[in-house]
Amino acid sequence: QLQLVESGGGLVQPGGSLRLSCAASGFTFDDSAIGWFRQAPGKEREGVSCISRLSGQHYYTDSVQGRFTISRDHAKTTVYLQINSLHSEVTAVYYCAQRPSFCLSSDRYYSAWGQGTQVTVSS
Repeated sequence: QLQLVESGGGLVQPGGSLRLSCAASGFTFDDSAIGWFRQAPGKEREGVSCISRLSGQHYYTDSVQGRFTISRDHAKTTVYLQINSLHSEVTAVYYCAQRPSFCLSSDRYYSAWGQGTQVTVSS
């Protein structure tokens, strides 16, 4: 059974850092692209970052360039999203999602989703 489980969210002060994890099981991890999406209150879900199979390509939406870093550990079948210089606009529920091979920006191309992890930036 394909499963994605996010963790690492929480309440963080502005300027701080977080590392989100997406633990994957039930599918061929090495052949999959993993995307991170987020949904802030009152807003549509948006793509944040994606890493293709075998870490060949990394993608970031413009608003997070330079502050977010995506990586994957094939031995642990886990994808990470390092978030630095947190500010209030980062507050959202963060989801990871899976699709075959390469990254696509739209969430409609991702077939499996985790339950999400809440990130709240507040002083």
